[in-house]
Amino acid sequence: MLKKLLFTTLLGAAVYQTQAQSLYMPRDIKAAFAKQTRSPDGKPGKNYWQNRGRYNITVTVDPKTRNVNGTEQITYINNSPDTLRLLNLKFILNTHRPGAARFSATEKDYLTEGIQIDKMQINGNTQKWNNEPSGTNRGVRLAKPLNPGDSLKLDIDWHFQASVQSGREGMLNPSTMFLAYFYPRIAVYDDYNGWDTLEFLDAQEFYNDFNDYTLNVKAPKNFIVWATGTLQNAKQVLQPEYYKRLQKSFTSDSTIHIATADDIAKKKVTAQNDLNTWTWTCTNISDVALAVSDNYVWDAASVIVDPKTKRRASMQAAFADSAADFHKVVQFGRHSLSWLSQNWPGVPYPFPKMTSVMGFADMEYPMMCNDSHTDSFDFTQFVQDHEIAHTWMPFYMGVNESRYAFMDEGWATTFELLIGTAEFGKAKAESLFKQFRVAGWINNKSTYQDLPVITPSSELRMGYGNNAYGKPALSHLALKDMLGDELFKKALHGYMDRWNGKHPIPWDYFNSMSNVSGQDLNWFFNNWYFTNYYIDLAVQGVTKADGGYSVAIQNIGGFAAPFDVKVTYADGSTESLHQTASVWKADQKQTAIIIKTTKAVQSVTLDGGIFMDATVKDNTFKL
Repeated sequence: MLKKLLFTTLLGAAVYQTQAQSLYMPRDIKAAFAKQTRSPDGKPGKNYWQNRGRYNITVTVDPKTRNVNGTEQITYINNSPDTLRLLNLKFILNTHRPGAARFSATEKDYLTEGIQIDKMQINGNTQKWNNEPSGTNRGVRLAKPLNPGDSLKLDIDWHFQASVQSGREGMLNPSTMFLAYFYPRIAVYDDYNGWDTLEFLDAQEFYNDFNDYTLNVKAPKNFIVWATGTLQNAKQVLQPEYYKRLQKSFTSDSTIHIATADDIAKKKVTAQNDLNTWTWTCTNISDVALAVSDNYVWDAASVIVDPKTKRRASMQAAFADSAADFHKVVQFGRHSLSWLSQNWPGVPYPFPKMTSVMGFADMEYPMMCNDSHTDSFDFTQFVQDHEIAHTWMPFYMGVNESRYAFMDEGWATTFELLIGTAEFGKAKAESLFKQFRVAGWINNKSTYQDLPVITPSSELRMGYGNNAYGKPALSHLALKDMLGDELFKKALHGYMDRWNGKHPIPWDYFNSMSNVSGQDLNWFFNNWYFTNYYIDLAVQGVTKADGGYSVAIQNIGGFAAPFDVKVTYADGSTESLHQTASVWKADQKQTAIIIKTTKAVQSVTLDGGIFMDATVKDNTFKL
């Protein structure tokens, strides 16, 4: 039996090396392929597994005092082949504690005591607990190991005080709070890294299992609650008129004002109990967040996100009535949900609703956005488009943002440009893209700007933004341009079909795109993800050739970027010849482009558009 197992493992490793030998792979990732939890064809391996949990959470919130008290029961299921002798727990809110590690300095109003554990039991046995350590990870030794296929029960009581200064979570105004990462959770245990023990430094983002949640939020009367999931007891927590308006919004294209400023002022929107318990449920989702306020107004409508089934999703908004832009966000969101579902990525929005809350973070959560108010309607829409686009990456595709942020931010940035082009026109969308996603990198010669995209996000600081957003987005757009929309979408959908609800890593993406497209794209992925290249093309010369002219182009920066050859003829006419990234497949350092013409060429200019060039002065050659 041992001999057969050893042969199978070696065979799996050999197959992997044959098919993917041109891409660098760290040792821990190689081990996953050898164990056949990952497959060289880009599919989950035959031995793929992932753990999951069922969370029953009840929190009592008092925005006036900023106090939150919680209790939860977690059923954690070990689907791995490993015997677990400890659990790693995440206390992300401990980033607010004075002793916590953070990437940047903070202010007094950001600091709190973090999460304070009042009681913890594992399988009914009380666990001794010390609240002094300030980290966001805590290992807990199990009295009885958790065997493969078994489960355990965790009961936790805790409390914390929301921070006055709001970032991704905290107080939005004196009686409005946005709560994210507010509950203790069990960290991800995966097939390539084991327990996720990375500290949250209030910079890079998150990595969560797909769990089932019941969330009960106890809030004082006249406080409205919005949260991830489906509200199960709207009839009990809302007065009849407001319940009726909410129900109407689920089938309405037009914005329904569920609770106006006048309604809020009259204090009759919610049931008039001292405390109302709002109950939300959701399944197979990576996180939950909530907002609560006694002064935010509430708008809602809905939109068809799946034309085949006519399934609708609810689009809701909670905001200060004085914010003119937020009076538009329900309709902005309806357009986002529809467009992204039907165009790019072209996968129907997978959840029943989306709620945009006016805050300060410009941050995404499952079915929730915490977005800033601005004086520009277009910019508010631009930001919300990006955050809603995150639904597909990382909430439909459970990528590890902590280590590979480009796997979600790069896609959200790509979709942001594509939907922006439909909304604002090509010129404005590309101007925003260049301003926010490319210019800061291409015009900065610092070493950290050109670190390989594959560099783990957890190891980045100054170079994080470019590696997470701009460069991977450009790689997706270059690949889309090279493959063409139809084949690119086929490959993208193949990757998403295989890995939604799972934990893909970069090599799964690389292998899947090659496999589904039917092309060996390793040369392209190696170029864009594993090098310290940048974009810098130069025209070396233009010479006469049979049937026209030959343009010699040097790729100084190295990236396999597409570009246009813009030709001006002696008679004043012009021509533009588009070149996809495929021109760099044979030789990534230089290429020659043939201009077939009988006219005399006056000048040639290389124009990359959003693929901005680091040295523009050598992009033009005059004859």
